[in-house]
Parts: sequence; C-alpha cells; structure tokens
Amino acid sequence: MMFDFTTEGAPRGTNSVKWDSCASDVIPMWVAEMDFPAAPCIVKAVQERVAKAVFGYTLVPDSYYESVIRWFGGRHGWSITREQIIPVQGIVPATSIAVKALTNPGDKVVLLVPAYNCFFHNITNQGCETSESRLVWNPQSRRYEIDFDDIERRCADPAAKAFLLCNPHNPCGRLWSREELVRLGEICLKYGLAVISDEIHCEITAPGTSYVPFASISEEFAQNSVSFVSPTKNFNIAGIQIANIISANADFRARMDRVINIWEHCDVNQLGIVALEAAYSDEGAAWLEQMNAVVHNNYRLLRELFDSRFPSVRVPELEATYLLWLDFNRADAGKEVSERLLRHGVRVSDGAIYGGPSGIRLNLACPEATMKEGLRRIAEGLSTIVG
Repeated sequence: MMFDFTTEGAPRGTNSVKWDSCASDVIPMWVAEMDFPAAPCIVKAVQERVAKAVFGYTLVPDSYYESVIRWFGGRHGWSITREQIIPVQGIVPATSIAVKALTNPGDKVVLLVPAYNCFFHNITNQGCETSESRLVWNPQSRRYEIDFDDIERRCADPAAKAFLLCNPHNPCGRLWSREELVRLGEICLKYGLAVISDEIHCEITAPGTSYVPFASISEEFAQNSVSFVSPTKNFNIAGIQIANIISANADFRARMDRVINIWEHCDVNQLGIVALEAAYSDEGAAWLEQMNAVVHNNYRLLRELFDSRFPSVRVPELEATYLLWLDFNRADAGKEVSERLLRHGVRVSDGAIYGGPSGIRLNLACPEATMKEGLRRIAEGLSTIVG
C-alpha cells in the first residue's frame, strides 16, 4: 500500500499552531509536527468512533494495553506487562509527573543539552535545578556525542537524583546506541539516579536502523527507570493527546499515580485510545516506513545544499527524529539566523530555547516540494552571512 506524502496535512485555516501562527507567505519549518496527513488507518478509526456520537468519560479497554504490549514487544523486543502501563494525556505532563514523583525540591536533574525546551520547565517548575551536560560535536562522525566524564561528575553530585534522557534525542537527532545507553545506565545506578526517559520519537529513525528502549536493556535498568511513549509524534496526531508512562518499578508507579491523582490528570482522550490502537497496527508500521523514507530524502537534499554552499555549518547525521540541529558555531548565531530566515519566508526555531544559542532546529517532515522551496529560501537567506 502506498500512502500520500505529497499533500500537506495541515492547510491554513485549521487553527494549526504550526501554520496559522505564520504569515501566509511563510513556510513553517519550526514546531515538531509533520506536514503529512495522518495515516488512513488512524483517520478511519477516529471517524468510526465519532460516528457513535458518544463522548462521555471513557474506560481504557484491554485492547489498548494489548496494542502497546504487542507493538513494543514485536517491533522493539521490549517486554511490557499491563500493570507497568499508565495512560496519560501527553509526554510533557508525564515528564513533570515523573520529576515531581521521583525528586524533591532542591534536587538536581541531569540532562544533555541542547535539550527539548520543555525539559527545563519540567524540572524547574517542580523546584528542582538543572545540571546540564553539553553534547560534544565529533567532526569525524558528524554526530553529537556524550561527554561521559562530565556526566559522571554531575551524577556524582549528592544533590543529583534523576537523569532526564531523550531517546532518541531531540534536537540533535541522535539514535543512542546500546553501548551508550548501557554506560549512562550504569553511571546512574552507581550514583543512585533514577532515569526518566522520553522516547516519544522512537519510531522516526533512519532507514535500516532501530532504536533501543532504555528499559529493555536489563532488569536493573527497567527497575531504575520510567519511560514515556506515544504515537503522537510518530504518526502526526499531537492534537489528540495520548501517551503512556511505563515502568517496571512498582514503587515508582505508585508515586506517579499519587501525583497524577493530586494533579487530576487521570482521564485520557477517548479518540486517543482508538488512534493509538489503529497506529500500532501493520498498516501503521507500513505508513511509518514510507514516512521515514520521505524525511530522510529531505535530509539528503539539505545535506547536499549545505555541504556545497555552507560547509562551515555543522550538519549532523540524522539518525532519528525529523528534527535537524544546524550549528553555526558562533555565539548567539541562532537568533540572527532564525530572524533572517523568517524575513526570507522560512520559520525555524532559535536554538537558544534548547540551550544551544549557536544553532537552530529545523523540521524536515514535509512534502519534497515544500522542502525544495524551503531550501531555496534558506540558501537565499544565508548566502551573505554564512560561508
């Protein structure tokens, strides 16, 4: 079955944050949302549910849990049981729930920067402090890599109580290897830090690769971690609001359940339930495979442009996510570049909000025609300021 990746799935006039907050002549390549229509199997399932005309409070059915267990077990070798799954409204609230449950005000949470911008608020809003370990650019591998000496130093701090991991990494596009995850996990065990792992981008990987769920590596890691998964980023259904907290540690789950009840985050979106079940299907897997091929073809087009026209810009290998981190290797360049590109009709994200003011984050999940026009505008905007 072939799917349509040539049509933009969020045309203007749909109250789209991505599109309708931009001027009509601007191509939005900023927020983490695809421009493709949702997979047909999801659209069909939601339409059938809406046709029942029942929108009351909803139980989470057995079929929902079975879909999660089957998908991650069969696709990623991660054995999950029903009692380990806590359905919630989204990954951002899940992160705040976990930080609140597993730390106390004044504790430090270690994370890798640049980092997803909401992580900073997830930590500080709970009265905790960020301990930021900067990823290191490796020009030979064209990847951002972990400074494990710095990580160990930060985890050895008695005030550090949790490690907030993004696996795969947003915004640097890293697909962490098993070896890297093992080393991180062992450091956290050594110093008693719980691992909080955001794995929302787990299905968006370069063709021929796959991600390693942190909790799947060992029982020790499973017992020392909380993971978040969701179909929303992977299938372009962010507005439906559905996610899952997964942990093998019964004490961690009880503490998170307590926070969920205090904050009254107990109910989930009934359309999210049917959307997840439809996404985690054979047709959903086929849609993902084709979507990933389109994203990585767009990456190839951008890489060719920057290698030939702007070789001084750090363009990493895109191993995962549809988000590309472009580093101009100059303090505060992200603000200048993002403002300049907006004047040339392309909206990107200033890297400062991710803790990386020298870079920008750019979204590649769009039809090829949109990508080519965006690249034309980007080249025009950068031509006089970047070599």
